Amino acid sequence: MPSSPTDRSALLAVLLAHAVATALAPLLVHRWGRTAFYPLALVPLVSLVWVALNWPAAGRSKTVDLPWVPELSMNITLRFDALAAIMSVLVLGIGALVLFYCADYFQHHDGRLENRLPSFAAELVAFSGAMFGLVISDNMLMLYVFWEITTVLSFLLVGHYAERVTSRRAATQALLVTTFGGLAMLVGIIVLGNIAGTYLLSELLASPPTGAAVSVAVVLILVGALSKSAIVPLHFWLPGAMAAPTPVSAYLHAAAMVKAGVYLVARMTPGFADVAPWRPMVVSLGLLTMLLAGWRAVREYDLKLILAFGTVSQLGLITVMVGTGGSDMMLGGLAMLVAHAMFKAALFMVVGVIDHATGTRDIRRLAWLGDRARPLLIIAIGATASMAALPPFFGFVAKEADFETVLYSPYLGSASPFVLAGIVLGSVFTTIYSLRFLFGAFGRKGQRQPSRRVTEMHRPKTAFMIAPGILSAAGLAFGVWPLGIGDVLEGYTDTVPGGEDYHLALWHGVNLPLLLSVLVVATGVAAFVGRERLRKLRTVREPLGNADHIYDGVVRKLDLWSVELTAVTQRGSIPATQTAILSTLVLVPTIVLAFGARDRPNFALWGSPLQVVIGLIILAAALGALVMRNRLAAVLLVGVTGYGCGAIFAVHGAPDLALTQFLVETLTLVVFVLVLRTLPAEADRVHIKRNRWPRAALALAVGATVTTLTVYAMAARTGVPIASLIPDAAYYRGHGANAVNVLLVDIRAWDTMGEIMVLLVAATGVASMVFRHRRFGTPPRVADAGQPDIGRLPAILNTSPAAGEITWLRGSELRDPRHRSLILEVATRLVFPLIMVLSAYFFFAGHNTPGGGFAGGLTAGLALVLRYLAGGRYELGETLPLDAGKILGAGLCLSAGTAFASLLVGAPALSSALIEVEVPVLGTVKFVTALFFDLGVYLIVVGLVLDVLRSLGARIDVELGQGHKTAVPAR
Repeated sequence: MPSSPTDRSALLAVLLAHAVATALAPLLVHRWGRTAFYPLALVPLVSLVWVALNWPAAGRSKTVDLPWVPELSMNITLRFDALAAIMSVLVLGIGALVLFYCADYFQHHDGRLENRLPSFAAELVAFSGAMFGLVISDNMLMLYVFWEITTVLSFLLVGHYAERVTSRRAATQALLVTTFGGLAMLVGIIVLGNIAGTYLLSELLASPPTGAAVSVAVVLILVGALSKSAIVPLHFWLPGAMAAPTPVSAYLHAAAMVKAGVYLVARMTPGFADVAPWRPMVVSLGLLTMLLAGWRAVREYDLKLILAFGTVSQLGLITVMVGTGGSDMMLGGLAMLVAHAMFKAALFMVVGVIDHATGTRDIRRLAWLGDRARPLLIIAIGATASMAALPPFFGFVAKEADFETVLYSPYLGSASPFVLAGIVLGSVFTTIYSLRFLFGAFGRKGQRQPSRRVTEMHRPKTAFMIAPGILSAAGLAFGVWPLGIGDVLEGYTDTVPGGEDYHLALWHGVNLPLLLSVLVVATGVAAFVGRERLRKLRTVREPLGNADHIYDGVVRKLDLWSVELTAVTQRGSIPATQTAILSTLVLVPTIVLAFGARDRPNFALWGSPLQVVIGLIILAAALGALVMRNRLAAVLLVGVTGYGCGAIFAVHGAPDLALTQFLVETLTLVVFVLVLRTLPAEADRVHIKRNRWPRAALALAVGATVTTLTVYAMAARTGVPIASLIPDAAYYRGHGANAVNVLLVDIRAWDTMGEIMVLLVAATGVASMVFRHRRFGTPPRVADAGQPDIGRLPAILNTSPAAGEITWLRGSELRDPRHRSLILEVATRLVFPLIMVLSAYFFFAGHNTPGGGFAGGLTAGLALVLRYLAGGRYELGETLPLDAGKILGAGLCLSAGTAFASLLVGAPALSSALIEVEVPVLGTVKFVTALFFDLGVYLIVVGLVLDVLRSLGARIDVELGQGHKTAVPAR
């Protein structure tokens, strides 16, 4: 069904509302404290109201298709159908209740506010929005993006108590396991999308591809889904994640994140359940998970761990139901999914109340709690009864549906009795750990008086129990009236082929499923009553091993291997590392070229005599750098080769490339000179002669390889060169006559974004290594002179200029007179404004003539270099008294902001538009929105140069002045 513009904007509005709430959450918590959770809970609550009012009809859906990166099939394609609506209710409804619950959970007796609570609130709201985006994504690549966002947010939420070792370990474990599964899933998605020619789930399910590659892709996707839902053998991360605050457990690990994998299985089952590996993998691992985790749950003493292993067990059951195929089993699986989300989220909240009131979750320290907290006991009884599948709760309705549909499923065939037997045995474990939870938390346990923890407990507030009370009551309400939720679930299950038209009901008469339910409850109660006798039969060690210990062993082994591999490949020698990299560059392409197909090249050594002259100069400079002992002379000769390349660009009619090459080469020479101040003037003669000829041979091999590859690559071209298309594309689509600049800020803007990221990381890394402490800050100014962290002033410095003496550069007054040059200072004072004007010209004119943000930034950077060389480190602060980090951040925000600004107006990210403005006197002024992106590039280059001058210039000046010379041995 086509979507109206209102539907499309509403779906995007839900995501945008969560994004805005995420940004505002820290501010609200800082201002209002824990009560800020109440207004934050309104965001998912209002979104839930929209979902209810816009519920899709059976077999219909609302869709959104927003172009983003169509070349990579990364369009934002959203689809709101019955299954997405069902999951949205769980994500948004329970999310609102959990946020409401947080206001009381984080109330401390001493009235303090946790330091990380603002970020916690933002992460929890963001998780709600990410999960909503996940369940409505039709594009599998976008689904993966939201999938990994939930992984990262889970890592942050689980590690909320970062000062605790257990929290850090649990967060890291959850991140590694789910990320591993996510990467496997991404490979499967790409393989499946390439085979089918589409990444849209709706199209894949409508016409599923077949073949061996599809089977491999499906297995990889299942690995990701099963790891997210904690299915064996990747189940161990979920119990470990109980180190998180209880609201996180109630939301992520009961109702939301762990349901993401089950959701993906349910979504893909109609199209791929018949793929050969699907059912064996889903059914066998699901059953094993249900049994293993159920058995572990009856052995635990921590209330959260009992519920955690119970969650893993129930996820195994749900996976079997939604992944086998057929509408009936899908209905039973979705019913159990909904029931589990309600009773398990409620029980986790109950545990949070208990922990908050008594300070413990250990059932061995709790006695008579039911007598002291009867309202909480009633809530827990309702949720536990639903978990144990007792009538008239919805858990019973769902379990009856599971027994019935498995018993008569045509997709299980002869395995149906064995699957049913496994589910019955797993349900016995469910009954046992349900009783263990309820009795362990609230029972008297034969004691004559309450335990010390219960005696000293404080009474929980009524508001603290509202959220779990609502979920517990919902389990009873839907159990008494299952037709209401059954009709909702059937909106999706009716679209699944196969089945016998089963309907949810509290009473189906006396039949085998009912008898099995009675058997399960009776056996579970008997086992719990006779637990003392059964405890004697309990093994000391787990017969199947401990997956958590296996994980630790694997991580330790990987750490050991990484250290050994690093010892071989990263030996601390830069020449050795470069040799390995360059040797690979020579050998691999050469071997592939030698044994592969290749076209006969049309090779010419030169095209004009001027190329020969420039080439000979470059060759002479390269040979001179090879034999030169003086480091500065060698650097200058290397610079000659760079200037020669710029000359070649100019000869071939590429003034933009030539200009950039000249500017970069000049700035690089300055950086080399700054670094060379800390090194001896000449390299050691013995060191130079060592391995000279092997190095020369490797250098010649690299040059020959690159040249050969270029020649053969040009000969292999069969289509029209893209270079012939760029000028028209730049002029008519990018609105600029300078094809190079338009290419950088429009056509290849994503590449430029990646490149400026590299620049930013490089600047940050260099400065961080040099400064070590106080990474950020403005360059020192004249007013800062003499401070301990700035550096002592030279003893011979004359700080009292004679009357009438002209000060050309203020910072030079604080320089050692032996290092001053009046001619350089005067020239700098005169030339600096001209260079800055030239920088501005390059920036504004770059869209149509040689220049642009990069060239303009380099020009401004060279102006800063000139001021520094003429006036010293204090002149740098007088020239630009700004923090380099802030300049870099502003540039990055400006460049990245243009991407999001394009999306807000319905255009692809980083696309540009032409804007015409009528200005008096000047007339019509035209400019392209790519100018803002280019301005970000300009600022990043300026910030980079300022950071380099602060670190390799001003900071080394201080160390040299204090006698702390850093000698770096040449290798």
